[in-house]
Amino acid sequence: MELHDVWFVLIAVLWTGYFFLEGFDFGIGILTKLLARDRAEKRVLINTIGPVWDGNEVWLLTAGGATFAAFPEWYATLFSGFYLPLLIILVCLIIRGVAFEYRVKRPGENWQRNWEQAIFWTSLIPALLWGVAFGNIVRGVKIDAHKEYVGNFFDLLNPYAILGGLVTLTLFTFHGTVFASLKTVGDIRTRARALALKLGLVTAVLALGFLIWTQIDTGDGWSLAAMLVAVVALVGAIIAIKAGREGWSFALSGLTIAAAVAMLFLALFPNVMPSSLNPEWSLTVTNASSSPYTLKIMTWCAALATPLVLLYQSWTYWVFRKRIGTQHIADAH
Repeated sequence: MELHDVWFVLIAVLWTGYFFLEGFDFGIGILTKLLARDRAEKRVLINTIGPVWDGNEVWLLTAGGATFAAFPEWYATLFSGFYLPLLIILVCLIIRGVAFEYRVKRPGENWQRNWEQAIFWTSLIPALLWGVAFGNIVRGVKIDAHKEYVGNFFDLLNPYAILGGLVTLTLFTFHGTVFASLKTVGDIRTRARALALKLGLVTAVLALGFLIWTQIDTGDGWSLAAMLVAVVALVGAIIAIKAGREGWSFALSGLTIAAAVAMLFLALFPNVMPSSLNPEWSLTVTNASSSPYTLKIMTWCAALATPLVLLYQSWTYWVFRKRIGTQHIADAH
């Protein structure tokens, strides 16, 4: 296997890690409006991700940096063509981080309510737009002979991409609801399980339609296998949450995300951005990659740094593994 193929796989792994971790992260943010009934329950939900949300975003930074270094042509075309949606996502992530920190800086009702609204919307919008972006990457966009995107923003709002956005939105919310049931106690845990069951059924319908559409358009035998894993895992997650097995449900919902991302990258390979104007103008792992020497240096750096990051993040989750409830929330001063 060539190094550019290895880095295509590694970038797929980075996006999988990001969507697995940031998926329930976004889901919790959305649940502050859908599940929480009062200020105390909102604080419980936010506290479930309080120690880890910023670490989850490291996967996005690493995926973006790896794409820039390993496939500069892909990075240039992607970020110039998808400039507006990616800018919206970036602004949302900035506001979201500020909202987590500033929400508790003042006791005023309006102050806290406004930041909580910000958390909700800046969780929902990226969860939707990531699916739209990846839907367009897999489907193909208007790339000319100079490897430049020549479409406009509205070209990205096609039915396939919008369906992809709805899938990521519902799947991340379902993943977050399962995480909330895994990390809380009391009435909020019971309601999270009930909501997860309903969301799981909606997600299953949307995801099945999107995955079948992807398989028909660009799939092969490997992508079909990944699709079957995603479908079985999602059904298993729904069954597990119905049975009250939150741990199994969370693992299976995470496997659903991993298999769905794997299917998209398998359907994409060997392209990294197909051209809908002419297949010969598509960006591939070969014509979009850096030099072999650059990829070799990156491989050594990744081999040394990745285990340390995984160990630290695993340790963080282990330290903050216990459940919390409203009884653990101190009175506001």
